[in-house]
Amino acid sequence: MQQGEIELQAFRPDHIEGAVALSRQEKWPHRQQDWQMALQLSSGAVALDDQGRVAGTILVTPYGKDCAMINMVIVDRNARGKGLGRRLMEQAFTLAGERPLRLVATTDGMPLYQKLGFVPSGTIMQHQGKVTKLEAPDGVDAASAHNLPEIKALDRGAYGADREALIDALAERGQFAVIRRNGAIVAYAAIRPFGRGEVIGPVIAGSADAAKALIAFFAATRPGAFLRVDTDSRTGIAGWLEEIGLAHVGGGVAMDRPPKKDSGQSRPKIFALANQALG
Repeated sequence: MQQGEIELQAFRPDHIEGAVALSRQEKWPHRQQDWQMALQLSSGAVALDDQGRVAGTILVTPYGKDCAMINMVIVDRNARGKGLGRRLMEQAFTLAGERPLRLVATTDGMPLYQKLGFVPSGTIMQHQGKVTKLEAPDGVDAASAHNLPEIKALDRGAYGADREALIDALAERGQFAVIRRNGAIVAYAAIRPFGRGEVIGPVIAGSADAAKALIAFFAATRPGAFLRVDTDSRTGIAGWLEEIGLAHVGGGVAMDRPPKKDSGQSRPKIFALANQALG
């Protein structure tokens, strides 16, 4: 490789240290463990400079054959303006195959994504902070491993894709809570360590009140803890999140390629993402 040349390679575990350094440059909160989970669920590419340093990253997280999330797209500030972002995206397209693609765009990334055929589909709001004291809600229970098949089925119905591997990864690292009706699970939420504290998500429920109860179930047992929730602006829970101490601190734009079609079916709704990277 000649001086100044950038080489793309498959993303391997030994690239994670360099990836963490890049995400810190962007002031993203991802720890080494967060990158490890993302890579466990994904394939991807890194850009290496002529010194072997990680100058760019991209991951593709497939959800069965239904769709794939493109995430952790970072280009070192010293390597921008040279087409590296496009090269990484083209590699992601190859890894994704024929799957429809989803991502959450930063302001800097949106122009490239739009040129590549992505269409905005929503606004993601990142809320985080230390929650005020909450009472534990009635009607919410901790889940156990034997509930995972039912949780996976509920998640697939809401998300429209097979996220079994994601649910299993969340179960390895965190906890689940559920709401039952007539013995059947009709809503669920997960919590796991992430970044500066913990992230609550996904949250899948049939109503905003049920989503709030699931979030409150975890928050009530963690007074003073640093929590994060990533929600779509259309869910109607952003104001409540502010009220309980989770300030709106940023977010991104959900984008799809090709645009998603509304099935028109009545089904549980996604009130919070696993996080912006994983959807």
